[in-house]
Amino acid sequence: MTRIFFLLTGLLLCSSAAWCGETFELPPLPPPEEFGNIVINRNSTRNGLLPVVFPHWKHRTKYTCRVCHTELDFNMKANTTEIREVANRKGKYCGACHNGKKAFKLNGNCDKCHSGDINSGSEKFAEFSKNMPHTSFGDRINWVEALKTGVITPQNYLKMEPGDLPFDKDLVLEAGWGGIVPAVFSHKTHMGWLECSSCHPDIFNIKKKTTAHFSMAYILKGKFCGACHLKVAFPMDDCKRCHPGISRN
Repeated sequence: MTRIFFLLTGLLLCSSAAWCGETFELPPLPPPEEFGNIVINRNSTRNGLLPVVFPHWKHRTKYTCRVCHTELDFNMKANTTEIREVANRKGKYCGACHNGKKAFKLNGNCDKCHSGDINSGSEKFAEFSKNMPHTSFGDRINWVEALKTGVITPQNYLKMEPGDLPFDKDLVLEAGWGGIVPAVFSHKTHMGWLECSSCHPDIFNIKKKTTAHFSMAYILKGKFCGACHLKVAFPMDDCKRCHPGISRN
């Protein structure tokens, strides 16, 4: 069933209607155990291998997002990073951890990553998620709460310690349309997982003031907030997480 946003005088409902004259179709959500599982198939199939399935839930219990996306140079968008076996074996990308010391070694364990099955690990996920803070969307785990309460204590770097100063300013983002409650962006929450360079300037270019022009139409195309909040971080269905003034979700 297609899910569409409707907003009127601060009340947001999920129904077949339009948001201030514009209609936004939310992408369909996979089952919770598959949300955040990324299929990496830049080179695998053409080299006679099954695609790699990367489960974010399993890795984010051990490491924050910045470890892979800043320190190890994985692009935010899947299949845009040239990950080669030779590079992994030299300790780059996946090989930074999968060396037989931090995590299982690559040699002899190909099928653990090259499963080709987006549902792989679903039974382990179901058992793991029982003890995690709950939410109603995505993989149904409130990762922000899990980090805040110490349910998980992911490592924030491997060798390159973050150099950012603590920054906890909340941004109140007023909507350009009447009747839409503001979005509130918490730097403190995001800095728990990322660092300044994770978003600036590639995703949000402060210097060019691109933040003044982002909208739901762009976000749902994977730009701005949509770089994370479509397939990995809590999805756009969880409206109240960004628009706390909404009467109900």
